[in-house]
Amino acid sequence: MNNEDISIRQGRPEEADRIADLIIMAMTEECCLHFCGPNHDIHDFRRVMSSLVARDDSQYSYLNTLVAVEEPDSVPGVSAHGRIVGICVSYDGGLLHQLRQPFIDAALKEWDMDHSSIPDETQAGELYLDSLAVDPAYRGRGIAKLLLQASIQKGKDMNLPSTGLLVDVGNPKAEILYNKVGFQYAGTNTWGGHGMRHLVIKN
Repeated sequence: MNNEDISIRQGRPEEADRIADLIIMAMTEECCLHFCGPNHDIHDFRRVMSSLVARDDSQYSYLNTLVAVEEPDSVPGVSAHGRIVGICVSYDGGLLHQLRQPFIDAALKEWDMDHSSIPDETQAGELYLDSLAVDPAYRGRGIAKLLLQASIQKGKDMNLPSTGLLVDVGNPKAEILYNKVGFQYAGTNTWGGHGMRHLVIKN
C-alpha cells in the first residue's frame, strides 16, 4: 500500500461537481432517489447537490469537505490541483438545522419534496461525518482511513467532544473499518429510508 502521492486538504468551490459525484456514491443512488422523489432522476439530484457543494452555507459545502487528492506530478494529464479520489464531508452537529436548511429549501423548490421533518442524524457536541467515499479505482489503499483520521483531527481542532457517523445496518464491512479506527456503537437511527447504526469516537 502506497499513499505517498495522496494528500488531504479542504475542497474548493470549483470542485463541486466531482465532490457531488462522490457524495452521491456515499449516499447510494437509492437514497438519492428517495430524496428527490419519483418524478426526478439521479441527474436532477446531482445538479442540486453540485449547487449545494458550491455554496458556503450548506451541510455539503466545500468548506465542510476534506478531499483526498492524487498529486498532479504522479499522474500525467491530471490538473495542477490534483485528482480528487475521495471525500469526507463533516460539520458541527450543533449546526445541523442551520446547515440542512439549504437542502430542504432546494428539495422543495426543485423536486416539490418536503423534507422539513427529516429526523436529526447528529447533535451538538459531535463532529458529524456526513459522507465518506473513495473512488472505486483507488479503494484498498487506505484512503478512507486517512480521511477518517483527518476528520477526527478536525473534530479535535474544533474542540468538539466526539466524532460520529451513521453506517447502514446492511453494510457491516464499512462498520469493521470504522471500528478499526476506533468508532464504537452508540445507538440506532434512520436516514434516507434505511436503518442505520450510530458510531462514535471520543476526541
